[in-house]
Amino acid sequence: LRSYLRDESSRLRRLRRFYEKVQALHQDPKASVDNPLLAFSLIKRLHSDWPNVVYSEEAARNTQALHAGLGEVEQELPGAEDLDGAARALMRLQDVYALSVKGLASGVFQRAGQPPLYSPGRRVSLSADDCFHVGKVAYDTGDYYHSIAWLEEAASLFRLSYGSWNLEDRSSLEDALDHLAFSYFMAGNISHALSLSREFLRYADPTNQRVSRNVAKYKKLLEMGTGARGRWDWQGCHGPPPPLSPLMVLPLPPQAAPEQLLHLSCSYETNSSPYLLLQPAKKELVRIQPYVALYHDFITDAEAETIKWLAGPWLQRSVVASGEKQQKAEYRISKSAWLKDTADPVVRALDARIAAVTGLDLRPPYAEHLQVVNYGLGGHYEPHFDHATSRKSPLYRMKSGNRIATIMIYLSAVEAGGSTAFIYANFSVPVVKNAALFWWNLRRNGNGDGDTLHAGCPVLAGDKWVANKWIHEHGQEFRRPCSADPQD
Repeated sequence: LRSYLRDESSRLRRLRRFYEKVQALHQDPKASVDNPLLAFSLIKRLHSDWPNVVYSEEAARNTQALHAGLGEVEQELPGAEDLDGAARALMRLQDVYALSVKGLASGVFQRAGQPPLYSPGRRVSLSADDCFHVGKVAYDTGDYYHSIAWLEEAASLFRLSYGSWNLEDRSSLEDALDHLAFSYFMAGNISHALSLSREFLRYADPTNQRVSRNVAKYKKLLEMGTGARGRWDWQGCHGPPPPLSPLMVLPLPPQAAPEQLLHLSCSYETNSSPYLLLQPAKKELVRIQPYVALYHDFITDAEAETIKWLAGPWLQRSVVASGEKQQKAEYRISKSAWLKDTADPVVRALDARIAAVTGLDLRPPYAEHLQVVNYGLGGHYEPHFDHATSRKSPLYRMKSGNRIATIMIYLSAVEAGGSTAFIYANFSVPVVKNAALFWWNLRRNGNGDGDTLHAGCPVLAGDKWVANKWIHEHGQEFRRPCSADPQD
């Protein structure tokens, strides 16, 4: 685009020079005819120079070069799936963090009446066309709660700039009103659907037969009394409450009892390991039930960057267990890669450090390879267990039992969001760069610990990288023996 603008600017400068030259020579028509030299130049210009300028192939060549340049990089550019995924990410952030659509469109990440959750160094606002696309993604999936909020903002912004046109816009006020009217109709607010349809006919296209038929239909429905349910309002959005994700609907128990909190502590741990004698692990006990510990400064910045660099070329859309198979799912939005301990000395050293801190056996097949995960725009993972809840799970193919423990290492910091939330236990752990979060997935009797249900909250701002190490039951019989109490 920069090359195209440079070449086109040069062409237009030459065209302007030609225009100014002609204008200067022929300001006085009588002189142009009286002077044979001026007369000749005028005749020549009108006969050959002017058509040569008008039909110049230079403009076409510049455009062709622009198209060719786009063609070279087109395969690397985001596709329709990426664009729609980004739109859904904005809606996810809107829901989970209760953000105002109007605020988001103006570059503000804020709940009503509260200070901003995140204040970017550079405030970026969305255009009317941007808001329309987010609303259209919701509209296409029948999600009229979100389509109403985003199309309302699009229509409002289009009204402010009505009559002007932006080169990059693919939609218009007419498109916003058309989709918004039908969204309100589907949400039950027929009177407002009628009002928007009339606005469409008044300002956009009075001859549109489809919208005219809709107006007649809405009027008839209102006369029949069908539009009564269109009077309600939900937080000013004129739509039904959003469909809640499991993250938002699971019941939460009371907060941890004060006597439990008294036992929480921070300490330097050697775990009787020679590996940790000179540099003990910095352990923060986050919760006793479920047992969750955070190890600060678990890796260095250089190690974190090495792991991200190693995983980068292998990142693929993350999958989840579904019966006996694994597949992509909307409730897990991330990319992941697996690194063997032979991939790099850093990975091997990390395995040794995990073994020292946990006291567990990580030798194959007692632990899985290191999984590196990148959560991008709105990346999240809805509530799930790390351990298998069915014997048909793919986890049992390793023939080393269930996942007894998880250690999750934060490879990057985020500016907002991205916490790890333990749903039933009712607490969350924020992203702490270079720290490692550890918890037991199974009780000592081998049963799954229901309190370990956890979720990766959506990333509001930043780029979240984590590395997971899942350790299995087999090989740990004498490292974490069963309790004398069968209920433990």
